[in-house]
Amino acid sequence: QVQLVESGGGLVQAGGSLRLSCAASGRTFSTYAIGWFRQAPGKEREFVAAIRWSGSITYYAASVKGRFTISGDNAKTTVYLQMNGLKAEDTAVYSCAAARTYTTGPYSPREYDYWGQGTQVTVSS
Repeated sequence: QVQLVESGGGLVQAGGSLRLSCAASGRTFSTYAIGWFRQAPGKEREFVAAIRWSGSITYYAASVKGRFTISGDNAKTTVYLQMNGLKAEDTAVYSCAAARTYTTGPYSPREYDYWGQGTQVTVSS
């Protein structure tokens, strides 16, 4: 089992920055990748970014590429999501998730086996 806890959410003005953290514990050595997803009220959960531990390969949704940066520590215990240039449409609950492997790639929530509770990000315009 892997436990995930997000932190760093909050209220920020448009154009501002936040850094989210995802702290992993348990059998972290078994994780293949960590992803960030978000869900706004009335919308489906959507992929934001992911990092694959092998080779530190990163993936981004087109809507956040160039504004958000995902990174992780070598111990596979913490993953960060640095969010710059925030927009009102970035408002959502952000959750991190751990995958033991990818079948089709990082973009579907179905690829992930463990989930955190989420942290609220609100961007005021």
